Amino acid sequence: MLSERRLEVLRAIVQDYVGTEEPVGSKALTERHALGVSPATVRNDMAVLEDEGYIQQPHTSAGRVPTDKGYRLFVDRLTSVKPLSGAERRAIGNFLDGAVDLDDVVARTVRLLAQLTRQVAIVQYPSLTRSTVRHVELLALAPARVMLVLITDTGRVEQRLVDAPAPIGETVLADLRARLNSRVVGRRFSDVPPLVQELPEGFEPDDRPSVQVVLATLLETLVEETEERIMLGGTANLTRFGHDFPLTIRPVLEALEEQVVLLKLLGEAKDSGVTVRIGHENFHEGLNSTSVVSVGYGSGDEAVAKLGVVGPTRMDYPGTMGAVRAVARYVGQILAES
Repeated sequence: MLSERRLEVLRAIVQDYVGTEEPVGSKALTERHALGVSPATVRNDMAVLEDEGYIQQPHTSAGRVPTDKGYRLFVDRLTSVKPLSGAERRAIGNFLDGAVDLDDVVARTVRLLAQLTRQVAIVQYPSLTRSTVRHVELLALAPARVMLVLITDTGRVEQRLVDAPAPIGETVLADLRARLNSRVVGRRFSDVPPLVQELPEGFEPDDRPSVQVVLATLLETLVEETEERIMLGGTANLTRFGHDFPLTIRPVLEALEEQVVLLKLLGEAKDSGVTVRIGHENFHEGLNSTSVVSVGYGSGDEAVAKLGVVGPTRMDYPGTMGAVRAVARYVGQILAES
């Protein structure tokens, strides 16, 4: 275990390196921070931090920079996450409150996160596997054509056209709509199939084939839409950090193009707290020079999806964690009110 003083020296090195982009020397540390000890003591502390793998010397005659292990300890021992200013919180509220539907909420959230953190922003759409049905609407477009609209508790809307084998009367459609909603509203997607299995039997024999087609389309929609969707924004921000990537940012950009990689990066939605993965903690080799800060968001106590940012390991962790957490809270409020 590091002593509190050496931990303070590590904190100072991380803060200075993030702020200046320059390796940090003992003289600069004692000048900029009230460490209460001599430069010689700081040099000794830095030697211990280097021996234990928390900092390293990028090249001779340079100062020191944090390693992945050093950033990890810094994040783990953070006493507080930097709160957003009143103006920033109002700006988030004003920007997200103007959203007209779920797609707009996600698009605005990506732009906002990228602007606030100046990193790459990733937002996962609310997962339908963790969603519940808010309403099923059936609209007659023609005698034998129906539009099925599925609305989830997170505001996600899915529409399907249904061609029935025979005309469906308005009375039958209204009856089916009422029976469907009485059984499935508030239920998780995975619970729906057995609840509607026997519905056709309650209709006249001539109407049953059309009812079965409508129900089959509903069940297909529930299955199809379990596929996760993600929106990405702010990749141009990476060009500002070219020197933070050892060789090139190409491996980072290639990794970010893969949907499966992005989903794994964000992690399980049930982990709703702020998660920080640093450097080689990221499973994908192309992202070993980056850090990922993610958090779950949802319309209630349970997270239904994740959002986060990807940037270089030389990152303002307290500020980024604060921004990601604040945006997730606002998105959750919007979903709860939608």
